[in-house]
Amino acid sequence: MKKLFKILGWSLFAILVVVVFVFLFQKSRKKPDRYAIEEVKLTDTIENKSVLTGRIEPRNEVLLKPQLSGIVAEIMHEAGDVVQKGDVIARIAVVPEMMQVTSAESRVRQAEIAYKKAEEQYQRAQTLLAKEVIAREEFEAIEATYRQAQEEIASSREALQIVLTGKSTGTASTSTTLVRATISGMILDVPLKVGNSVIQANTFNDGTTVASIADMNDILFTGKVDETVIGKLRLGMPAYITIGALGKERFMAEIEYIAPKGTDNMGTNFYEIKANVQIPAGKPIRAGYSANAEVVLNASYKVLAIPESCLLFEGEKTFVEVVLKEEPELTTERREIETGVSDGINIEVKKGLKKGEKVRGVKLNDK
Repeated sequence: MKKLFKILGWSLFAILVVVVFVFLFQKSRKKPDRYAIEEVKLTDTIENKSVLTGRIEPRNEVLLKPQLSGIVAEIMHEAGDVVQKGDVIARIAVVPEMMQVTSAESRVRQAEIAYKKAEEQYQRAQTLLAKEVIAREEFEAIEATYRQAQEEIASSREALQIVLTGKSTGTASTSTTLVRATISGMILDVPLKVGNSVIQANTFNDGTTVASIADMNDILFTGKVDETVIGKLRLGMPAYITIGALGKERFMAEIEYIAPKGTDNMGTNFYEIKANVQIPAGKPIRAGYSANAEVVLNASYKVLAIPESCLLFEGEKTFVEVVLKEEPELTTERREIETGVSDGINIEVKKGLKKGEKVRGVKLNDK
């Protein structure tokens, strides 16, 4: 009986040793790597895009300046108003300089003296001509002097009125005291208030801006592009504009300007581009909106494609691991392929693979 228990004990011990050995052996074996399997598919479109940041600006923005210095007496329109060319935006009250007033008043007095003298001579000459004491030619010369004196006194009085008020009786409708819109469009800004002083534009000063006006039906996307992208852009290329303030709505645009010279910013050259944006009628657009332009640099249509993560590189050659068998273990063969356009996720396969074939993808994480 003791011998039987002894044999049974040794048998159980041997079985336990074998089980532990098998368990440790299985645990120490390296598990085969697991990979995603990707199928070569026919794709409708693969596009290589570049997203440019910029802003919306009107093509033509005009700054209105006063034609004389003075004080803003009245403002007829405010920002946001739509005006037509010639509409009055503001009225300027003239603050005359004493030197100009003195000079104009002096000219009037001299003109009055000359006129009074010419008038007396003219009346005397009329009497003498009636008595045939003087010749007709002499009378006509005296009459011409009289007419000139009349014109000079009228001119001097108008000059004085212009110095004092900025306008005259004969030019009231085209007075320089009125600031008028030079184009039709929307008023973007009126930086002044009634009572502010303004300076006219001259050789030494740009003048005070009374208002800015732009045609908001003709707008541009303007942005900066670094030198890694600028070489791929061409005039006339289409772009899709998204404006942050208007959600996900996209507007068609066309590149119409690429700067021939870049500007350096922290060691990187940037080039300005402009694209004409097509805005539907009635769509409210404001100058200064932040916007993005999506430009398609390259595109392929109806082509074979695989995920870009499947590619392997050796020097200048590109390879993939073509799946021969998935079970019981993954079996692949390396094959050289020729690629085309990439959108950063999928890449076009020009040569080396057929539709329906499978390739090894990225390695899967074990859980």
